[in-house]
Amino acid sequence: MFNRNRCLRRVAAIASITSLVTGCGVLASDSADDEGPIVVGSTSSPSTLDPAASWDSSWELFRNIYQTLLSYPVGATTPQPDAAKSCGFSDSSNQVFRCELREGLTFSDGGTLDAKAVKHSIDRIRTINVNGGPAGLLGSLERVQAPNEREIVFYLNKPDATFPFVLATPAMSIVDPDAYPADALRQDDGSVVGSGPYTLSSYEEGEQAELVRNDRYKGFAERKNGAVTIRYFQDSAGMVEALRDEQVDLTYRGMAADDIIDFEGRAAKEEDVQLIDGTGTDISYLVFNPKDPWAGKKAVRRAVAQIVDRAAIAHKVYKDTVDPLYSMVPKGLTGHTTGFFDDYGEPSAAKARQILTEAGITEPVPLTFWYTTDRYGSETAHEFKELERQLEKSGLFDITLKSRPWKTYVEGYQKGEYPVFGRGWFPDFPDADNFIAPFVGEQNALGTPYDASRITNDLLPSSRRESDRGNVVKQFEEAQQILVDDVRLLPLWQGRQYVAASRDISGAERALDPSTIMMMWELSRKTSW
Repeated sequence: MFNRNRCLRRVAAIASITSLVTGCGVLASDSADDEGPIVVGSTSSPSTLDPAASWDSSWELFRNIYQTLLSYPVGATTPQPDAAKSCGFSDSSNQVFRCELREGLTFSDGGTLDAKAVKHSIDRIRTINVNGGPAGLLGSLERVQAPNEREIVFYLNKPDATFPFVLATPAMSIVDPDAYPADALRQDDGSVVGSGPYTLSSYEEGEQAELVRNDRYKGFAERKNGAVTIRYFQDSAGMVEALRDEQVDLTYRGMAADDIIDFEGRAAKEEDVQLIDGTGTDISYLVFNPKDPWAGKKAVRRAVAQIVDRAAIAHKVYKDTVDPLYSMVPKGLTGHTTGFFDDYGEPSAAKARQILTEAGITEPVPLTFWYTTDRYGSETAHEFKELERQLEKSGLFDITLKSRPWKTYVEGYQKGEYPVFGRGWFPDFPDADNFIAPFVGEQNALGTPYDASRITNDLLPSSRRESDRGNVVKQFEEAQQILVDDVRLLPLWQGRQYVAASRDISGAERALDPSTIMMMWELSRKTSW
């Protein structure tokens, strides 16, 4: 157990990310290693250590131990070079993307990181082609070439202005060809060979990851600490208790609404925790399995959409720490609409009954809803209880709730075992494209094929020809309406980003990139008040 011997000043602070950035000036320690590792608590433990297998919250760890060609320095909203020295489209049609690597790059074990390693890393994603894995991000990639040791060229099969954003996702982490097979996932033995700001010194699945400074790292990250330990918790209660007991320095992902409200309510009291409240683009939604005899019926899906009361979920379950969401594209992104509210209006059991009756369904519909117990926070179970209450109160549904831990939960939905299941989405990159493209097509992030040819063949290709993302509103509005009409996906709420940290931790307000992944190197301890 990590312990630290220091006297914390009992001070409370609650501030927005904006005010902290503009109005707070503190000194970080001159020595990043003088007080041991900074300990971060999270309820999102990785499902894998191999980037070729992950399109989920495993990316939070990957960002810190692997390296990508492009990434996001503090304040950047578009990808900037990291392992690359420079990158850019070399043609006017956005179909040829070239990168030049920095000089002298090596992996943590001393192996050479060259263009062949980058090509190997990208090619193996598509070769292994994990169901529900990140190969779906590379739909526009035709081939990768490595003309020389430091040059990589990506040839796209169609224009794609979002391709730099794809390369900046942790799924595109660069791995050592000698340690990661070209045609199979790496044996998950708890070790990693990367080139990121940190190395993974030890790993206990579902328990903790210990990160230490990678002295071989060459990139933009300026590490303000020497080591970080990430502790994984099953629920918010244990995580918050650890923060109050000074066993962790900072909590991130999965903090319960009651804890957030409690921290806000104690602003005027003596407290050793600061709460950082920022705008988020993470969303929660339901997925309907089209192969299920009941969830596959459009009338059933429409009836569920007509009954679900998002405002009640946001207020009763999440205490207004989330906002109701009526489209898969969240508020704050170009192209956001309120399609489900526009089409369905306020929740109505009478309208839902009419929908079912017109489809010849007169008996209560039996549906099984699945959720995960250890990924999105302890309120998930209460959220699904509320969904069950709302649907059964209408007299139109007979709901059964089932749950599994994340690792086996993923396996279940990828095999198509669940009639209806809950998912959350933390964006790969901050663009409306990333809230539509990952969920449609034969291969998608859900492992559940969704044939939406108008979106995949016309609207997305059209939008990706446009570098100015402000000019693609019409395409995204139409795409969202198609999702509303099909009701294969039902958005529920949009989250905010809350980080609770010990009062002597600095940098948490800068540590979230545009995809809300934490850049651990921005965290440090204050040496003055």
